[in-house]
Amino acid sequence: MTNIYHSKPAQWAVYLVFFAALGVIPLFIDDAFLLNQFSTYGVYGMLALSLALCWGFGGILNLGQGIAFGLAAYGMAMTMQMQAQDPENDPIPPFMLNNSLDHLPWFWEPFWNTGLGIFLALLVPTLFYIAFGSIMFRSRVSGPFFAIMTLAMLSAWYTLILDIQPYTNGVNGITPPRALQVFGFEIDPYSSTSYWVVYTALLLCTIGAKLLTQSKFGLIVQAVRCDAERVRFLGYNVAFYETVIYTLSGLIASIAGCLWVVLVQYVSPAQMDVTFSISMVIWAGIGGRLSLIGAIIGAFLIQGAQSYLGDEFLNTWLLILGGFFIIVVRFLPKGLAGLLEIVLGRIGGSPRSKSPDAVADGKLVAAGE
Repeated sequence: MTNIYHSKPAQWAVYLVFFAALGVIPLFIDDAFLLNQFSTYGVYGMLALSLALCWGFGGILNLGQGIAFGLAAYGMAMTMQMQAQDPENDPIPPFMLNNSLDHLPWFWEPFWNTGLGIFLALLVPTLFYIAFGSIMFRSRVSGPFFAIMTLAMLSAWYTLILDIQPYTNGVNGITPPRALQVFGFEIDPYSSTSYWVVYTALLLCTIGAKLLTQSKFGLIVQAVRCDAERVRFLGYNVAFYETVIYTLSGLIASIAGCLWVVLVQYVSPAQMDVTFSISMVIWAGIGGRLSLIGAIIGAFLIQGAQSYLGDEFLNTWLLILGGFFIIVVRFLPKGLAGLLEIVLGRIGGSPRSKSPDAVADGKLVAAGE
C-alpha cells in the first residue's frame, strides 16, 4: 500500500484545508492587534516557504535570505515615506534633515511614484540574486561554501545600511508616518484588509512553488540537489537551474519584505541581522525543509511560541529553540513533516513509498510535499 503522504491528491487536499482554515481566521478575531500578529505570521510563513524552495528542494542552503527581505523592506519603506512627503514644500524626509542633507538623494527620486517604488522594491533584490547566484553557481560554489558566502554578503549589506546613515537613518531605521496607499485605498495594518493581502500573497506563492516543484523544471532541480555532477553529465546547465531556483526564493522573500513594512510601518538593519536569517533556516528545518507547507507551519509554530513564551524566558528562549532544532535535526532530519510521513507510513502498513518523482539525500521522495 502506498504511503498517502506521497499522494499528490492528498497533498492538494491538505493545502486546501490549511488555507481554508487560515481564511476563516478574520471571521473569529475582533482584536485588531491579534489580527495584525496573525498577518505577520503569514509573512514569516512566506520566508520559510522561500527557504524550503531553495534549501529543501534546491539543496542550496542560504544563510543570507535576509538580503532579499531587507532590501525589499527598505524599498517599500522608502515608497511609503515619500507618500507622506510634499514634493513642493516638504520633499526631504525628517531624518535626512537631521543628518544635514539639504536635497533628496537621486536614488530616492523614483520612490515618489508608488507603483514604481513597489516595483523597484521587488526588482532590486531579485537582480542582486540573479547576479550573485550566477557568479557563485557558474564558479561551482556550493554546499557549505555557498552558505558561508551568503552569510558574508548578508553581513556586508548590514554594515552598508548602517554606514550610510544619512540615507537610511542607520540603526534607527525608517518609520513611515502613514499606512500604504494604493489605488486610492489605504491599507490599515490593523485591519482585515492587510490580513487578506498577506493571505493572498502566501496562497499564490505557495501554489506557485508547489506547481514548480511538481514540474519538469522542479524534477531537474531536485536531481541537481542529489547529484549535480550526474545531471551536468546529462547535458543540463546546472548553474542555470540553481540560479533560477535561488532567485525565485529571493523573490518570495522580497514580497515578504514589502508586506512586512506594510504591517509594521518600520524597517531597520535588524531585518538584515544574521540571527534573523538563521531563524528562517530553523523554521524550515523544524517544519520540514522538504515540505512547503511543513516549512510554513514550522514558522507559525516557532514564531507563535516566541510571541507567547519569549517574554517569559527572555534570552533563554534562544537556547530552548536551539536545543529543539538540534533534536529535530538529529532524530527527524525531515522535520515535523517527516514525522507525519513516518506515522502515515505505519498506518498504511507499508514501507515508505519510493516515488520516481524526485531524489534527495540519497533517498527517493515525492515532489512538492
